[in-house]
Amino acid sequence: MGKGWSGHRRAAANARGYVLPPVGLPIGPVAAVWLRKLRAFDAAILIVFWTLFSMVIQGGLLLLPGRGKVVFPRVFWGVFATLIGLHVRLVGKRLTRGSTGRPVVFIANHTSWLDIAVIGGKLETCFVSKDAVRDWPGVNLVAKLGRTAYVSRQRANTGREVDVIRQRLDAGDNLVLFPEGTTDDGSRVLPFRSSFLSVAEGDDPPMIQPVTVVYDRLAGLPAGRFNRPLFAYYGDMNIGRHFWRLVQCHGLGATLVLHDPVDPRDFADRKALTRALETTIADCASALRQNRPVGTDPVGTDPVGTNEDSMADALSCKENLT
Repeated sequence: MGKGWSGHRRAAANARGYVLPPVGLPIGPVAAVWLRKLRAFDAAILIVFWTLFSMVIQGGLLLLPGRGKVVFPRVFWGVFATLIGLHVRLVGKRLTRGSTGRPVVFIANHTSWLDIAVIGGKLETCFVSKDAVRDWPGVNLVAKLGRTAYVSRQRANTGREVDVIRQRLDAGDNLVLFPEGTTDDGSRVLPFRSSFLSVAEGDDPPMIQPVTVVYDRLAGLPAGRFNRPLFAYYGDMNIGRHFWRLVQCHGLGATLVLHDPVDPRDFADRKALTRALETTIADCASALRQNRPVGTDPVGTDPVGTNEDSMADALSCKENLT
């Protein structure tokens, strides 16, 4: 087989998202690995400097009146995604507080810490996170500057934490909730916990917009079951190692679908609302994982192929590796 890149080895490496030298360039697999690591190191350095610079900017904006502290995190996460090599395709329209006069809660599935960059780069919003994030070095500082709201996910604290979330909504913030309560391997959407939708109860609840996030491109090709876990962050994974593995890849892509908003008052109770949101997001995620076109149909209906970009992107995944 020699020291160069055979057709099968090149196909296998491309399927994993690795950057390879052009065909005909006299660089073997070992040199290509070092080139890939060098590219990853450059990206990591740029991300560190961008994050430190952004901390200074956001720290100043937090001390000033106005919407700067709300707008800048979207800029930060958008650039962050670009530096990491992640292209985000947006489907659907953003719901804004100005269009309804009510605060907005975005309900999304949760696969990875990357969800923050994908959603945060497209929406002006704050995130609701688990208490454990407070103890993650570096990440906790970024979360603080992003004005993250924390919850313990313990039933005894549910009432108090719902009040905190409502205070943030009343103060003018829109929030993102992940009702699965944890992350997964990217192959499915876990059951939603209705307790997360307690904030949608009452006489004047916020509007709800379901959001689906699926990582569907790797090396410019559709991601399949074999390589989709590359994006997922779950279990006892180390975030530093996960980040390092990710930045060594190229052609990363995610699709962010903003579904039609819903009014919680249109549902019989919180559990009915939770079931409808889970069905909409899970069905859309399944369609995206199968590279089927998706639309932004009303909550409770099946996805319909209406998006032309999805049709153009529905390519066959080359996973017949040896």
